[in-house]
Amino acid sequence: MTFTITAELPAATELVDLYRSVGWTAYTDDAERLVDAVNASYCVLVARSESGGLVGLARTVSDGLTVAYLQDILVAPEYQRRGVGGALLDDILARTDGIRQLVLLTDAEPAQRAFYESRGLVEAHDFAPNQLRSFVLFR
Repeated sequence: MTFTITAELPAATELVDLYRSVGWTAYTDDAERLVDAVNASYCVLVARSESGGLVGLARTVSDGLTVAYLQDILVAPEYQRRGVGGALLDDILARTDGIRQLVLLTDAEPAQRAFYESRGLVEAHDFAPNQLRSFVLFR
């Protein structure tokens, strides 16, 4: 399977379809807000199949200097475990190399921890030499 990754803003319909395909209904319940959020992102990368279909997306929110937040990284179910997510994350890591901190919040599934750790990310409470805390408030 081949795919390409580019920095681009996807069309609204394909964006909503991708988020729906992975069950992220908190985003798709307000599709206009999702489109606006993606359009306001610091960096948006998309993965496209050979036929041009949107199969993955990663986006960051950032000041471009000290912190980048990896807000979303998602891959259509039929393309998962085929290197798309890893390629998106590798590209994000390269594009944020000069930014001091890359932060993300994700589910507590062991496979996700292994995925992010394989790229050098560390869970906040495992950070050394001093432990870090992370906090979140959902509304």
